[in-house]
Amino acid sequence: MKGYQLLIAAVVLGVLAAFALNVSNRMADFEVYWRGASRAAAAEPLYRADDEHYRFKYLPAFAVLTIPLSFVPLPAAKVAWFAGSAALLVLLICISVRLLPERRRPTALLALIGVVVLGKFFGHELILGQVNLLFGVLAGAAFLTMRAGNESAAGVLLAVTVAIKPYGLLFMPWLVARGKLSSVVAAVVTGVVVALLPVAIYGFSETIALHQAWWNTVTETTPSNLLNPDNVSFASMWVKWLGAGTAATSLAIISGVAALGAAVLVFLRRRDVVFPEALEGSLLLMLVPLLSPQGWDYVLLLAAPAVVLLANYGDRLPAGIRVAAIVAALTMGLSLFDAVGRDTYAVFMKTAAISVCACVLIAAVCSLRLRRVA
Repeated sequence: MKGYQLLIAAVVLGVLAAFALNVSNRMADFEVYWRGASRAAAAEPLYRADDEHYRFKYLPAFAVLTIPLSFVPLPAAKVAWFAGSAALLVLLICISVRLLPERRRPTALLALIGVVVLGKFFGHELILGQVNLLFGVLAGAAFLTMRAGNESAAGVLLAVTVAIKPYGLLFMPWLVARGKLSSVVAAVVTGVVVALLPVAIYGFSETIALHQAWWNTVTETTPSNLLNPDNVSFASMWVKWLGAGTAATSLAIISGVAALGAAVLVFLRRRDVVFPEALEGSLLLMLVPLLSPQGWDYVLLLAAPAVVLLANYGDRLPAGIRVAAIVAALTMGLSLFDAVGRDTYAVFMKTAAISVCACVLIAAVCSLRLRRVA
């Protein structure tokens, strides 16, 4: 375990050094959270067009949950958020390793592979002050509680992910399909509580209006983001290749349905598999940035459990898929902005290569289940 601990220490020191040198002056997305929390504390409107690119796009419940941030001056809040995010980064790697049904590789090696493949996404997350690390840790913790037999806690944790980011809803059909009533009931009850949180501040009718404003904000801002080089969603991938139009929209829908179909197939092959939730949960996390029309590249950090899973069982993959997965993982991890320059990196991202790489890794994860490996 000593090598594993040294790696974790190196990651922590690296991200703290980054904050001291540069990040403290950035964290633009965290400023959006802080501003939204301040508005919620004062019962003010959350969704304002005059915020332009940095509009609040999260559910009203998220603004309410983050109200304590508004009690701290922004510079101090940034320090606390960054330190917490650094801790969550380490925790996500630890959870990814603990989720393995069996450990076939040294822990330090598995953690190192996760950092190499996803390191640039971790860095981008920290620079923006985003919240995906928290989302991933909550989901991973839910999977671990399933392993421990605590279904109610799993349902609560997965419902809370929806408050953090709405794509946590992707887990709900899976919870139902698993047939564990206690997790479903816990998720429903927690979801209702979360949805009603703004009522205490805004009142019932205004809470409904806030949700309508949230939906309008998300749908209005999606089309303009599809051609952003950092968008890795299926919708963005097809728009980049074909241009906006019916063909791109139809193929994006088909891609999404196919991805969900793969998840269903994986679920149907869970019989006789030890702790099937590890692979199924990892797959659903990896689908998040591809299915969400505003799936930014750094959201691929949610692939940490899947990457660790593939690193652990890579020798059990068919040779062709194993080679393709290695190439895809290295392409994702080593396509660094600082290494190739702004113009070259922009051209690379406009090819949607990262989206293709993610699809290759998803195929590899599905292959493990089809071979009854995990």
